[in-house]
Amino acid sequence: MNESSHTSTTMEKQAMHKTPQVNEVNEFIEIASDFEDPLEVIREALSNSYDAEATWVDIEINQDDEGRNTLIIEDDGHGMDEQNLASFFDLGNSNKSDAIGYKGHGTKIYYKSDEIRVETVKEGIRMESVMDQPWETLNDRELPTYSVNTEETDETSGTRIEVHGFRAGQGFDPEQLTYNKIEHYIKWKTIGGSTAWHFDDDFHEFDIEVTLSSHIDDTRDKIETSNKLKFPEENLDPDGEFVAERMCKHFPPRELTVTLDDGRELTIEVVGMVGGKEARNDLPTYGKHSAQFGIWLAKDHIKVERYNDAIGADNEFFHFFFIANCQDLELSANREKIRNKSGDVYQAITDELERFMTKVCQDTWYNDYIARRKLEDKKRSVQTQETSLQERLTKTKEQGGLSPSNPAEVIAALERYSANGSPETIEIADFRLDEEVNAIVDTGEEYKNAALEVKLSDFFEDETPLTHIDRFICWKLGDLDALTKTERASYLGEPIRFDFNNNEVRYGAEDAKTIPVLELADKV
Repeated sequence: MNESSHTSTTMEKQAMHKTPQVNEVNEFIEIASDFEDPLEVIREALSNSYDAEATWVDIEINQDDEGRNTLIIEDDGHGMDEQNLASFFDLGNSNKSDAIGYKGHGTKIYYKSDEIRVETVKEGIRMESVMDQPWETLNDRELPTYSVNTEETDETSGTRIEVHGFRAGQGFDPEQLTYNKIEHYIKWKTIGGSTAWHFDDDFHEFDIEVTLSSHIDDTRDKIETSNKLKFPEENLDPDGEFVAERMCKHFPPRELTVTLDDGRELTIEVVGMVGGKEARNDLPTYGKHSAQFGIWLAKDHIKVERYNDAIGADNEFFHFFFIANCQDLELSANREKIRNKSGDVYQAITDELERFMTKVCQDTWYNDYIARRKLEDKKRSVQTQETSLQERLTKTKEQGGLSPSNPAEVIAALERYSANGSPETIEIADFRLDEEVNAIVDTGEEYKNAALEVKLSDFFEDETPLTHIDRFICWKLGDLDALTKTERASYLGEPIRFDFNNNEVRYGAEDAKTIPVLELADKV
């Protein structure tokens, strides 16, 4: 072995093993920044209170004259000990194994603030903790610290969290935070709209109260609700002529079981309804109402994403509102998206949902509902058509005949004029609605460029050049006062005169251009 090869071997033997490092500050900032909607702070507060087995939770959002926000979240849950408190502030160090906030990401939304204050009581121990300037500290590339004071107490268990100077998304302002918006958000995007009560013996109901300062919304005193999402009242066969919009059927809770190739067993808890528009309007949707229906995939009985492919192309999604909950779904840090859609869990869930929804779409009541809806739509169309025709007939009788309201009807009037012994025959050779000079007419002798309008006065409102116009054809002259005003002010810098006696427009100073005007109203 020569010297160079010996050296190479020695260097290989000296290879070192290194552990990848995590930039903790960046992780905190990234997780906190994932929460963009200010209302997500309410979602996380409700989830934590539910995990703490609270029977009530009060949320108060205040805004002072300077726009500084304070959030106060209080519940009567089992409180926090030192380990729980550390998990509250830590990242990825939650001691919750089977809870909504098991990753410990949710509370990091509180870091986007000027101060976090926690007061909690558990098993006779009271702890008070303060973290000052968490967001500013993180953005200075440092990890914020928090103080902890502990004492014995005879107070009942519970937790109070104050978040001062909270900021998220566009912030809390009157346009973004209203009682109505928050109530719909709670029912549609949080544990406050849970369907677990249909399935889970461990489900516990709790009361939710939300109070906003008058700076934010003074339309009511507070929100008072529970954490149950309820469907509109079932109405299988309403009375009346047009009943489909009020029809509604509940499909009772079902537990679907799927076994994966590796032997793991998944449980999918499905419950839902089918209903007409009036029934669906009773649901507290969040966002564009018509876009919220279909099949929702959920975890912890909180809706995450829709999977409307399960319904099938032959059935319109907006008739359906189903929630399919599976605890094996993987969610993003902010709980807004499902992760790993290419994995076997997601595929198994969606395949089973497609089989389930096929049976729903074969339901006798559903098919009767669809048939009724189509029949009623036709009846409405006939009635609408009849009403429209009656209105048109009445108008025609009152006006004594044709009264164009659009260029196509002016063309019809022109054809009638030319066919009824008029001094000249004018035919439309070309018509383009969107062009400024919209018509070319054939007089029998030559082609002329024409502007065809319902009212002549409408043409001059747009200040269209007259250079290439040979004729005006209109139903009526229109607003004579407007034409007179145009005449007095000049048109596009040139004098203009409307000679209604001779049915012409003269335009320009020297070598004025004369444009004949054909007014059809008195000639047809």
